[in-house]
Amino acid sequence: MDSGKWNPGKILETSGNYWKACTLHAGIKLDVFTRIGNGRLSGGDIAGNISCDKKGLITLLNALAAMGFLEKKGDIYSNTDTAQSFLSKDSPEYMGHMIMHHHHLVDSWAKLDQAVLTGKPVRTRVSNDNEETRESFLMGMFTMAMGIAPSLAKKIDMSGRTHLLDLGGGPGTYAIHFCLNNPDLKAKIYDLPTTRPFAEKTVERFALTDRISFIDGDFIEDSRFEGSYDVAWLSHILHQEGPDECQNIIKKAVTALKPGGMILIHEFILNNTMDSPPFAAIFSLNMLIGTPNGRSHSEEQLKDMLEKEGVNDITRLDFTGPTDSGIITGIVRN
Repeated sequence: MDSGKWNPGKILETSGNYWKACTLHAGIKLDVFTRIGNGRLSGGDIAGNISCDKKGLITLLNALAAMGFLEKKGDIYSNTDTAQSFLSKDSPEYMGHMIMHHHHLVDSWAKLDQAVLTGKPVRTRVSNDNEETRESFLMGMFTMAMGIAPSLAKKIDMSGRTHLLDLGGGPGTYAIHFCLNNPDLKAKIYDLPTTRPFAEKTVERFALTDRISFIDGDFIEDSRFEGSYDVAWLSHILHQEGPDECQNIIKKAVTALKPGGMILIHEFILNNTMDSPPFAAIFSLNMLIGTPNGRSHSEEQLKDMLEKEGVNDITRLDFTGPTDSGIITGIVRN
């Protein structure tokens, strides 16, 4: 943002934006939008349904109405179209898992100054946390990927390719849609054993259990990746690590590819001065808080990593994700 656009009002708005975030988080955590559903309910009815204090609940409902998530007529509340589509569990477009993932990060973000002072994380990795936190993270990743993968899979030419490695693929959303758009393609999701139940459930949901399987593995610790592939998809895994570990991951991915194999890196990519786009720059702080060496990487840095492993024809695709993510691709010639 141009510093010339800042004024005291906007500075205070930015400082207090977490109030709005926490209001939305509370609505999701209490399942307000699902309980209202397609109905029109009084604050007392909703409070009774949740078994909570009526005054507290009505204060929350009024704030959610002020933010535009609920409509209020008299003392009756109903969901807006937005809330019904994205905040109710009854909707296939439900975003609550990602919102709860953000909620689980709030405490650590409040300690950002400590992370800056020490250069060390102030929270454990989300994927290693308890079942509730891990589910919010994985299913949040699924929701975000579902907003990208169906259309993206149509744009990336994988014709003639038969075996895809979805490295750190979580629920396997991208592997699923690449397979749906390429009938001859099979895929392996390579991730931690704790991820397997979520991935297998998702793959089964899309009736692809005969073409997509899961490999228990740790792409950091494992010396090599099981199998031989002609496509490697690395989506949002490199930002968890520093440059040296990223180089090692790319090296192992390239080694698993056949000659002519294609590698694709999907990340929040910084420009080469490291100060934009805003989401990637701020996301680096999220990695500072939560990982020893994680960060957003620049386009130049990622291309250099690929070149060092003998990848050719390196290019950035004409793609920008909802949070300014990008894709860099190349071909293994040897």
